[in-house]
Amino acid sequence: MARIETPRRIRGTQDIFGEEQRRFARVLEAFEYVRRLYAFQRVDIPVFEDTQVFARSIGETTDVVSKEMYTFPDRGGDSLTLRPEFTAGICRAYLTEGWQQYAPLKVATAGPVFRYERPQKGRFRQFHQIDAEIIGAAEPAADVELLVLADQLLRELGISEGVTLQLNTLGDAETRDAWRAALVAHFEGHRGELSEDSVTRLDKNPLRILDSKDPRDRPIADAAPDIDAYLTPEARAFFDAVTAGLDAAGVAWTRNARLVRGLDYYRHTAFEFVTDRLGSQGTVLAGGRYDGLIGSLGGNETPGVGWAAGVERLAMLIEAPQEDVVQYAIIPENSESEALVWRLTRLIRETRSPHFLRPTTRVAQFNGLKYKKAWEKAAKISALVIIVDGSLRDDTKLGAVRFGVGKYGVGGMAMSDIADIFIAGGLDVECKGESVLPDGTKYMVPGQSYLLLHEKI
Repeated sequence: MARIETPRRIRGTQDIFGEEQRRFARVLEAFEYVRRLYAFQRVDIPVFEDTQVFARSIGETTDVVSKEMYTFPDRGGDSLTLRPEFTAGICRAYLTEGWQQYAPLKVATAGPVFRYERPQKGRFRQFHQIDAEIIGAAEPAADVELLVLADQLLRELGISEGVTLQLNTLGDAETRDAWRAALVAHFEGHRGELSEDSVTRLDKNPLRILDSKDPRDRPIADAAPDIDAYLTPEARAFFDAVTAGLDAAGVAWTRNARLVRGLDYYRHTAFEFVTDRLGSQGTVLAGGRYDGLIGSLGGNETPGVGWAAGVERLAMLIEAPQEDVVQYAIIPENSESEALVWRLTRLIRETRSPHFLRPTTRVAQFNGLKYKKAWEKAAKISALVIIVDGSLRDDTKLGAVRFGVGKYGVGGMAMSDIADIFIAGGLDVECKGESVLPDGTKYMVPGQSYLLLHEKI
């Protein structure tokens, strides 16, 4: 019989487990904490959209649309695309779901996104982003709030050191038109020296030449005129208000006059948080103001600003979180104890007491194993092993519980907590074998103390 070959994981995807998953979860936990702190509502949007949502918003000439999108016809003949980013889908929902009534709208989301890119360090074809947006706020204060939120997220993750906020202005529409014309004139004078990709961009999207990585383009791009000479008074005042707000909030920033966004709907603020700890792919969080985007999707002109960050990249930067310790592992002493283990385990997991079951408390059970094997497994992973003996059951007793200290254990108080849990869960408890301190305080001792459990009459 031919051997059945196991299908392989698709290139550019990942199975996230162990320490990698703990890092991943820590990033999402910090993001959830900070977005609540700043009163951003959580939203969830479809993983796939009508292709036009992204073609119009990201731009037909961009690499994302022309080379990287996962686009396919469905069975009805409609062209669908797996989302390569969140902003376009959120703006589509803002228009189609009537979210305009909540403007200014502060929303945040997280989840998988898809781009057909060459996999490399921190870059996958299915990867994950966190995203924050403010729609319907034209004031520079919205830009500042999003940047302060991003800065606090990095601090919450413990990675703000070595990460730099780079900031630029793209001006208003008048500024952008004048600057674009000056750039086209500059690059046209060097058309014969530009790379093939930049010649194409010159005709379709000349601002993107400024961030070209091709060595043939860099001297020409570096000599291009800066936007500052073309800023209108209104655009300059907007940028000054953003930088003043960041200074007041204590967020460090540096100017990068070559930081651009190629599409016409981008206005005013553009920014990236960058690090040198991830090699050449150093951007960990990026965004900007997109006041013309919703108009390109058929809505009324509506201001918006937002950012996104790659979860995988942030996870690579943080300290490895400690593995969760199982606080309580419950094992049967003999076959007659299996049923009581199930009952007590559920009681422990469901009952709350003043000093038990924090949100991170973990409880494991080991039914179906010989006592020695169950003890070895329980002690290896836990702080306290709860050994249940149901063989003592009679008309008055359910059984007995004794204790052992596991690998991560510290002893006494945890056993008293267990007694309180059983009492809170409706059982009568007799504590046996306690030790008494000189001040009269009783405490329970592993290997010596035990509990007799009774149904409450």
